[in-house]
Amino acid sequence: MSTIIFLVAFGIVVGMLTILLGGGGGAIYLGILTGVIGLNAANAASTSLVTSLPPVIIGAISYYRQGKIDVKIGNQMLIAALPSVVVGSILSHFIPDSFYKWIIGLIMIILGVNMLRKTKSVSESTIDNSGNDRLKASLYGCLAGLMVGIAGMSGGAVITAGLFILGLETFNATATSTYVLAFMSTVGMLFHLAGGSIDWHAGLPLTLGAIVGAIVAPMLASGLAKSSISKYLKPFIGTMLVLLGIKSLL
Repeated sequence: MSTIIFLVAFGIVVGMLTILLGGGGGAIYLGILTGVIGLNAANAASTSLVTSLPPVIIGAISYYRQGKIDVKIGNQMLIAALPSVVVGSILSHFIPDSFYKWIIGLIMIILGVNMLRKTKSVSESTIDNSGNDRLKASLYGCLAGLMVGIAGMSGGAVITAGLFILGLETFNATATSTYVLAFMSTVGMLFHLAGGSIDWHAGLPLTLGAIVGAIVAPMLASGLAKSSISKYLKPFIGTMLVLLGIKSLL
């Protein structure tokens, strides 16, 4: 019983963070499912996707109603991300855990450092429609899709980092990231469901808590967007990426 209460409470916190930070909760869920619950990597990856999907969908709907989502750039990312999710899901059966953990860890560290550098050197601006930006959006989408398909991570950290680097304002970036993740996670979940490796005993309490957190988070975001806290969000996410990347390498 105490484990269920812990999972529900933890789900609420992670659900809120997932929506406020534009995703990235998959990495946190993986850490809990493997480190605390004791699931193996394959089961944890599948359970993580199922757990993170409902709050992401709720968050995307709420942000869309608030007009915070840049649908155009989000769709550009999805064009590359969705095929990558499919490819990653197929490859996940053949790639050793240790190998893709190293790859993902290094990628997260590089993106985190890049975000911290951008925070110091570039002021926020709106994204333009240049071919270079479209290419970057596709690359970030492709990378995030592989993370979803292969490792069961949400890919939100990569999407959000990419949107920040491309120049979207803080909560427009997190809202757009949530929009992209809703579609990516749905495709990834379907592939992992087919494998039948989901631990529902751990997944259901986490999902219940995450849904509650996701309902509350967009309301908090509206208030936070008007405060000075938004300027600290980029360095926080950048630091989180670096720490999660280091943890993946250990």
